[in-house]
Amino acid sequence: MNPIDRRTILTTGTLALAGAAVNQPAKAQAGPKALFAVETITIPVVGETDVFPVRRIYCIGRNYAAHAIERGSDPTREPPFFFQKPTDAIQNVAVGSVADHPYPSLTKNYHHEVELVAALKSGGTNIPADKALEHVYGYALGLDMTRRDLQNAQAAEKKPWEIGKSFDHGAVIGPIHPVSKTGHFSKGAISLSVNGTVRQNSDLDKMIWSVAEQIAKLSEAFELKAGDIIYSGTPENVGPVVKGDVLLCKLQGLPDMSIKIV
Repeated sequence: MNPIDRRTILTTGTLALAGAAVNQPAKAQAGPKALFAVETITIPVVGETDVFPVRRIYCIGRNYAAHAIERGSDPTREPPFFFQKPTDAIQNVAVGSVADHPYPSLTKNYHHEVELVAALKSGGTNIPADKALEHVYGYALGLDMTRRDLQNAQAAEKKPWEIGKSFDHGAVIGPIHPVSKTGHFSKGAISLSVNGTVRQNSDLDKMIWSVAEQIAKLSEAFELKAGDIIYSGTPENVGPVVKGDVLLCKLQGLPDMSIKIV
């Protein structure tokens, strides 16, 4: 039997290993795995089976002159300011329904604020106002519900008043209506009644900052992206609600939206 030298053994072994690597399927490298599932928050879109995923919720404060005055501000001098609500504060309300809305904890002075909501399909930074509406996918009717006593208490101490605005179910909203079906909203009657009595009653043309201007101003501070929604401000005569109250929101060009405080 012929002796096999060391070089032959090494060469043969290397080739065998290479052949095995070719013949065996490559194993995919596993990436990091999420520890647990987190719900994706979405809003129904009228006429579509697909839904609108929510990335961020922006809200503008005191965007109607009369409301700014009732909140102690001077609308002729105050620049726009914004705050955010958590994405999972969304409460979807179907057209034609009266959704149960839970009265939140900690407050004894719970207020309604009816608003037009703009939903973005794209974004950017430093968006010119004359290009801003190109980023709007659609519009909805919304309620920026507010724990007013908590907001006022924090404001009086010059502390952030997030606790008054950012809580479960605090961003009530109807389905989104694509711009292709509604056009853009620059005017139109907007109102809210409680148990049949009208409380808020105004017109979108009384907004201090238009939707386009809001998008432009927001994009100076944040990079806006698809999935962002903007609550565009509420008219004057915000006020308290209690358990059992039925709220009816109206906006010219969109279906009504209604909730019952439970």
